[in-house]
Amino acid sequence: MITSNFRARLAGVFALTLAVPATPLFAASTAQTTPVDWVDPHIGTAGIGSEYGGTMPLVTTPFGMTNWTPLTRQNRVSVSPYNDADTHIQGFIGTHQPAIWMGDYGYVTLMPELDGLKYAPEARQLKFSHKDEVATPYGYAVTMDSDGRRIRAEMTATDHCGYLRFTFPAKSNAGVLVEATRPGIHGYVEVDVRRHEIRGYNPDRQDADLGPLKLPNFKGYFVVRFRQPFKAQSVYQGVLVRPGNHTQVEGDNVGAYVSFDTAAGQPIEAQVGTSFISLAQAQANLGAELPGWDFDGTRAALKATWNRKLGIFDIDGATTAQRHIFYTGLYHALLYPRLASEHGRYYSAFDDQVHQGVSYTDYSIWDTFRAENSLLTLVAPERIDDMVTALLQDADEGGWMPKWPNPSYTNIMIGTHADSLVAEAIAKGFKGFDWQRAYAAVRKDATVPPDGDTTRRWFDREPHTPYEARAGLTYALKLGYIPADKVAESASSTLEEAYDDYAVAQVAKATGHEQDYAHFLERSLDYRKLFNPARGFMQARNADGSWASPDEGWTEGDQWVYLFAALHDIGGTVALLGGPAAAQTKLDAHFDGGHNHHDNEPSHHYGYLYDFMGAPWKTQARVRAIAADAYSDTPTGILGNEDCGQMSAWYVFTALGFYPVNPASAEYMIGSPLFSRVAVHLPGGRTFTITAKNNSATNVYIQSATLNGKPLDVPVISHAQIVAGGTLDFVMGPRPSRWAAGWRPRPVAAD
Repeated sequence: MITSNFRARLAGVFALTLAVPATPLFAASTAQTTPVDWVDPHIGTAGIGSEYGGTMPLVTTPFGMTNWTPLTRQNRVSVSPYNDADTHIQGFIGTHQPAIWMGDYGYVTLMPELDGLKYAPEARQLKFSHKDEVATPYGYAVTMDSDGRRIRAEMTATDHCGYLRFTFPAKSNAGVLVEATRPGIHGYVEVDVRRHEIRGYNPDRQDADLGPLKLPNFKGYFVVRFRQPFKAQSVYQGVLVRPGNHTQVEGDNVGAYVSFDTAAGQPIEAQVGTSFISLAQAQANLGAELPGWDFDGTRAALKATWNRKLGIFDIDGATTAQRHIFYTGLYHALLYPRLASEHGRYYSAFDDQVHQGVSYTDYSIWDTFRAENSLLTLVAPERIDDMVTALLQDADEGGWMPKWPNPSYTNIMIGTHADSLVAEAIAKGFKGFDWQRAYAAVRKDATVPPDGDTTRRWFDREPHTPYEARAGLTYALKLGYIPADKVAESASSTLEEAYDDYAVAQVAKATGHEQDYAHFLERSLDYRKLFNPARGFMQARNADGSWASPDEGWTEGDQWVYLFAALHDIGGTVALLGGPAAAQTKLDAHFDGGHNHHDNEPSHHYGYLYDFMGAPWKTQARVRAIAADAYSDTPTGILGNEDCGQMSAWYVFTALGFYPVNPASAEYMIGSPLFSRVAVHLPGGRTFTITAKNNSATNVYIQSATLNGKPLDVPVISHAQIVAGGTLDFVMGPRPSRWAAGWRPRPVAAD
């Protein structure tokens, strides 16, 4: 378990005695007394290849634009910059990589060095041990070994800036490398001796080939401001070092190196402003967010910020491991989507221009529309209007709302699930964005095929294609489904886009487009055209109506994973299967046959489906088992990729006792709460409290429930009921009960 290891790391680092002035790495106590103390950013950082959490010990603000992490390997698409198994650090990177399967863009790396410039990662890397490392959301610290001499590095951050502090052995030949670009990436760097600054830009977008836009103006700008004057400086390009009076260089693989007088043994401090607008804006971000030199104060402020946000939840009755998992999961969920605007302006990766306003990026929407976005409506409601507006701005500037901006269109995954984010925000009463403008955007998703729609197969991650939107929509408008002999991933797309049509229908209704509402609601039932009653499964069809192979047409799943993909009409799918008893038998076979893959998002709602079949006690047992099996407080504690908070959002919701199977409905299906009590602190001083009397690892079954003192006999609770404040009380027991077994959902019916 990581509990003992985590505490050992803290104790070991605090006990360090270095050959440098003995200032504490963190002034805070090692005692776990506030919410952020329970966060362990190492959870999800261990694994081989790319099929693991892919998380990083990120130091950042909630939704911060630039995240800071130690760099233990050269990151790229499918490689995160930090892995728990690594033993050397190559630098400290200001990264924008949101997930292991996505790329970084506009990043910058710093590395403390002894005895002169070493620019290559394998030459500059220094050995470290986890026992000499502390990782928290508000600060990171590590002691590295350089041929028996130790260098201490510390980091904290603001929205757009990093603050680093390096402590070298006294009277050493100490320096700091600033890497602007890597081999093959053309960038720029300059040294300003008078201002103690290094400035430059990095235009790398590692996912650039996956989208249609070239973005010639894109650059990640940085200004590194040092507290101490330079003893010497140089710039480099590749293997060529230009010392002395050479203070700037443009080209591939460029950077700068500055050295310092460490006779007094004082730490070297560096503040890094980042921007996607300009060097001047990076400088302005520094001035606005780090106006003085106060590392400890900046770190304390960030700790307070995280405690305010994580403190939305108070939990009782959790084990130590569960506390680590819960609060670390909430930390992961509060990282994305990423802030893309800079004090009232933003660079758009959709028209390559700078605009006024607030913006966000790195929406992993195919993953996060299922639960992560729903969680944000509870824990970060102040952000939702701007997050939706950002998607609408993207549509104005690029033509469509994106499906996976990184930071521009990438054509990764299927569907137009931004429709769900819009519908959910409207259903939950968010009014700070233009609903009519939003309807125009979702209606376009549902009615306008992408360029060259019938001339492409639209394979996943196919490079150099137009924006994919709803691939194969041309066929769907004629046939009611996407044919497998024309378009890749056709069955999954047909089923998921039926839910998108439901979301569009809800937006149409909310904005007064009644005829469109009826039309799209009817279209949302087209998923039924893929049901093969002879086999009892969904199945892809060809353009002539014939059945394709049962193995054809799926996205990261199969016929088992996609049987209940119509999230808006689980009741309708139950009816197709022959009713609740037959559907239960099918769902039992799904789980018992090993078909449930919680490491991927299409399976995330499956544990909650028994609620729709008259067997909520089976949901209660299943979700408890999944929570125990798929999560732990260890570096391997996330089953599958974290995917920008979605894996963690599932756990947080399940711990509370409910989950958004159909996000656009603004309702949650009830499972089995993990803790004896959770208080959710809401805006306006309201509190929603969930209690579970007699709760334990064996008492997983709900015996009875009341909402605000009145009997609750359905396995459903609405968002409106939660945010109004009140109390949801459960009585738990060791055996199944008939609580809520009489509830039946109504299948969606076209008006």
